[in-house]
Amino acid sequence: MIKLKSMLSQWLVKLTRRLKNNFYIYLALLFTVLMLLDAGVFHIGQNMRDKSFDFMVKNRISQTQPDPDIVIVDINEASLAALSKEYGRWPWPRQVLGEFVENVQAQRPKAIVFDIVFSDADIYNPDSDAYFNEVIAGSDNTFFPILRLDASQDTLSKLKYSQILGLSAEENADQNATIAAILPHFSGALKANRLGTHNVYPDSDGIVREYRIYHNDAGWHLPSLPLVVGQFSDNNATKIDSVPLPQNMLLNWRGKPFSYHYVSFSDVFTDLASQHKTRSQHEFTNKIVIIGSTAAGLFDIKPTAMDKQFPGVEVLATAIDNVKHRDYLKVWRGKTPYILMSLLLIWATTFAFYFKVDRDKFNSIFTSSQIGLLILSYIGINITNTYIDLTGPILWAVALFGIAKIYALATDRGLQRWLAFGVKSDAENATVIIMPIL
Repeated sequence: MIKLKSMLSQWLVKLTRRLKNNFYIYLALLFTVLMLLDAGVFHIGQNMRDKSFDFMVKNRISQTQPDPDIVIVDINEASLAALSKEYGRWPWPRQVLGEFVENVQAQRPKAIVFDIVFSDADIYNPDSDAYFNEVIAGSDNTFFPILRLDASQDTLSKLKYSQILGLSAEENADQNATIAAILPHFSGALKANRLGTHNVYPDSDGIVREYRIYHNDAGWHLPSLPLVVGQFSDNNATKIDSVPLPQNMLLNWRGKPFSYHYVSFSDVFTDLASQHKTRSQHEFTNKIVIIGSTAAGLFDIKPTAMDKQFPGVEVLATAIDNVKHRDYLKVWRGKTPYILMSLLLIWATTFAFYFKVDRDKFNSIFTSSQIGLLILSYIGINITNTYIDLTGPILWAVALFGIAKIYALATDRGLQRWLAFGVKSDAENATVIIMPIL
């Protein structure tokens, strides 16, 4: 084993003498190829970006405060238990929700948004359904979700885009194009500018970071529920062409779960129906009221950048908040910036070693520059709502710096004297002694 180590050491010495400073060029070329493969195939840099983004978003110095005019009426476990004796656990007869809407409307809310899909009729309570439909048909500020199904099923659907009221279309839009989606069962909900998708599309690692603001298929523009509600709050009709928002909006989270103002559905429902009310009669005046659920049994929990257990209704609230205030997060990313920044750092580091820049100064400059770039990313997301993704390029530069540093130490003349090779022989065998010279 010792002889093998000795032979390997001698081979490395010969190799370094032969390559000299050209080693740094070869190393940079290798890193360039690996980086290009990652950008096009493996996407390791993208995964690192997501993790660093999650860390910085979760640990911002100051979070943007939730809009106080957004209230979540929570069908929580307590509500399910409180109303179970009279209406069953879930689903309740639609009459319950109809009474809630009718009573809340007396307080003149800005909007009432359902985070509930009403896909089918309640065949056991037709009168209840009729009452609910009558209530929402008489309102002009109730909003309902469309559940967008997988686009691969579009050709199997009989629902045409042209049948959905309020959609905008391009000049060459296919008038016969079909869409796989679940619309509200109730005719009173099928109004222009009152419907939108509420689908959440996680990234490849299963984490929700973005919200699809609109779909653009077959020349038709299908808005999301946050877009419809956000534009309604600005007293504007939904027009995709005039929306200053990206199709996939990076969410500007307002904090950990339950950062918004929550009220229990059963508490509000009971008080609204009571003759002796204890709650403010202006509790929902000019508010965006979102009706959804955090009950564990209804399984509306999403893994997000902020928490692995994040209420789905609060994801919707965050998206509405971002659209309303236009303060969604922006990110400097993409293949081109990633490649260019990586090339810059890789080759700048390489040339510093190749041209033998003063080692102590370069060590200080390199270390401080990498830390400075990370600080720049952190400051950007705290002050400007812009995330400058430099994680991948920095890691490429650090990896190259580490290998180049080891090579530089191995070839340094002063350090070559650090090792001395001696041979000690006896009658039976020979051993190689490696000892430092101080």
